[in-house]
Amino acid sequence: MKKIGILMGSDSDLPVVQKAIDQLKELEVPFEVHIYSAHRTPEEAREFSVNARSNGFGAIIAAAGMAAHLAGAVAANTTLPVIGIPCKSKNFDGLDALLSTVQMPPGIPVATVAVDGAKNAALLACEILAVEDAGLAAKLDEMRKKGAENVLKKDKDLQDKLNS
Repeated sequence: MKKIGILMGSDSDLPVVQKAIDQLKELEVPFEVHIYSAHRTPEEAREFSVNARSNGFGAIIAAAGMAAHLAGAVAANTTLPVIGIPCKSKNFDGLDALLSTVQMPPGIPVATVAVDGAKNAALLACEILAVEDAGLAAKLDEMRKKGAENVLKKDKDLQDKLNS
């Protein structure tokens, strides 16, 4: 199975990224996590991106706040799927990061999840890998099935409560 790379611009992004880590662990998908900044460590971010495919990665998640150029910098240096997680900041509540992550020039795509949407970033990366991995696809199908069952149980409980 291919690995998923998770990059964050700062260790302050770890509380957000932890949700992606937890999801990948639950699905037993191999991953690596690194701190590389598009601005403070551009060579290291580039090196990781350029070599990601040959190092066994199938998708990359990049989390950053404020200027949030990490996902774009990574995407500029690989043709692997890149998923950006815009992280909330105190100044603009994540809007700045969202706009920086989602506004990519033609030819350099970055899929972008919600502000602080690390769980969905992990699930999207897994869905990308599942195109070629039937075992992972089955795990994702089972997860969706359980999610639907949980909602229907809550609806039944609500109906029972309202009709009592």
